[in-house]
Amino acid sequence: MKQRLGLGVLLAASAALALAPGARAVESTDPAHPALSFVRINVMNMPRMVTFYETAFGMTEQRRMDNRGDLEVVLTTPGGLDLVLQRPKDVRKLTLGDAYGELGFYIQDVDGAYKRAMDAGAASKVAPGGTGGLRVAIVLDPEGHPVELLRRP
Repeated sequence: MKQRLGLGVLLAASAALALAPGARAVESTDPAHPALSFVRINVMNMPRMVTFYETAFGMTEQRRMDNRGDLEVVLTTPGGLDLVLQRPKDVRKLTLGDAYGELGFYIQDVDGAYKRAMDAGAASKVAPGGTGGLRVAIVLDPEGHPVELLRRP
């Protein structure tokens, strides 16, 4: 079976929708209502990817962990959702799959975020556009993961 990158990344859009601006993700004590707190993606070049997300989206490194030999770097956002970058210990070449959606950021200045992402090494998938107060753009991070930038009306 072909391995796919971004297992669980499909939840990123739901997480972005679930977290109101300024909200903080917290660990739930209610097993019937767990809090979505992080999304993990596999990466090949950890230094490049950490620098990209810090530079393009203002994320900050929270911690680094050795998880049974896999390197994990936890980046946090002001909104509280964490992004975990994971580099598998077996250093196999990773193949980007297509069974997931974009990581998503609600942001007021879509054009500015798009420019910062491009300057930090992203590729454009969808240039900024929209109507009726909605503004959207999609970039590909340096390893090809899609990142959606969205201003809601």
